[in-house]
Amino acid sequence: MSLLALGLNHRTAPVGVRERVAFAPEQLDTALRDLLDHGGAREAAILSTCNRTELYCGLKEADDRQVAQWLGDYHRLRAADLQPYLYQHTGPCAVRHILRVAAGLDSMVLGEPQILGQVKAAYQTANSAGTLGSLLDRLFQHTFAVAKQVRTDTRIGASPVSVAFAAVGLAKQIFADLPKRTALLIGAGDTTELVVRHLHENGIGRLVVANRTLERAHILASAFSGYAIALDEIPAHLGEADIVIAATASPGLMLTAAQARACLKQRRRRPIFMLDLAVPRDIEPAVAELNDVYLYTVDDLKDIIQENLRSRQAAAAQAEEIIDHQVEHFMGWVRARDSVASIDLLRHRAEAVRDEAVARALRQIERGKNPAEALQMLADALTNKLIHPPCAGLREAAARGDAEMLNLIKSLYRLNDGNSR
Repeated sequence: MSLLALGLNHRTAPVGVRERVAFAPEQLDTALRDLLDHGGAREAAILSTCNRTELYCGLKEADDRQVAQWLGDYHRLRAADLQPYLYQHTGPCAVRHILRVAAGLDSMVLGEPQILGQVKAAYQTANSAGTLGSLLDRLFQHTFAVAKQVRTDTRIGASPVSVAFAAVGLAKQIFADLPKRTALLIGAGDTTELVVRHLHENGIGRLVVANRTLERAHILASAFSGYAIALDEIPAHLGEADIVIAATASPGLMLTAAQARACLKQRRRRPIFMLDLAVPRDIEPAVAELNDVYLYTVDDLKDIIQENLRSRQAAAAQAEEIIDHQVEHFMGWVRARDSVASIDLLRHRAEAVRDEAVARALRQIERGKNPAEALQMLADALTNKLIHPPCAGLREAAARGDAEMLNLIKSLYRLNDGNSR
């Protein structure tokens, strides 16, 4: 059975194409079974995220065209229209692909950790649907182990490379005890939402969201156990905040130096971390001149992100070396697995020869033949039967001048080790 990884992602297809071949979670169970029934797969798993849709299959036959045809048919797309955006990998290339995906090496943000959770979810869905066989089950288990090794042995995920990650990473450098801290977020757009999410995941103590539209602030804050305030309430709550992050689209200032100065008196000189992600700026630049205020801008984060990206790229090179080794390790298991059928056949034939020889010897003894003579004839018969195939192979290879086959048979029967026994 051959292994196939087929799909498209953010590098090969625009969002307009990706959304047309995405699978909703409630579709996956039915889609997986349909892929086995009509897509030429013996076993299958589907990974579907905003950035990629990928099918991992153990094929009934070596022809992978049926899987691509199924993907188009399932989403009511012509295969010819879909083909330019698809990639497909087989055998060790398929193994390498899933290992790189799970390790974050194929992600839009290099080294991002969320993709591993999505790969695990794809495995669990396929397992629940009953569409995993021994090949894919072993592949996914191997993938999880390798992804963990990459995270442990390299710094692929140690340095943030998005604005939201970098913002929270910088806050953690200044305040190691985030669960004891209060964060005030000014604005409620996409960037703020990501920052809030990362702060929440890192255990921030309290979250306050201020926005021009109070309803929008309430929706965002309530999703992460925070509370919402209007923009004109900022001065009243500023003294509570250890962390202030501003990211609005307003043309004017959200926080002035005078407000910050008053806040510091209220806080009795306890330090405050401020991050201005807005362009134009939300926080008056003069705030940076105040003692006990650590003010950073989006440009400061860009420098951090670029440095971290270089660090991740170096770690990615290490990760690729790990994956190279682990691809070969998995393929070794596949080759050993594929040999099982041949080993079983060889054992079955040997047992048949043995049973025939033993039966003949027993008949001879029953007819009065000396047991010692019958035993000797049994040993001779077994010897002749068992060495006949390699002896015939050696003669034929020698006649053809096939040195490779001669050496293979000699190696298989260990005829080159100088030991006659």
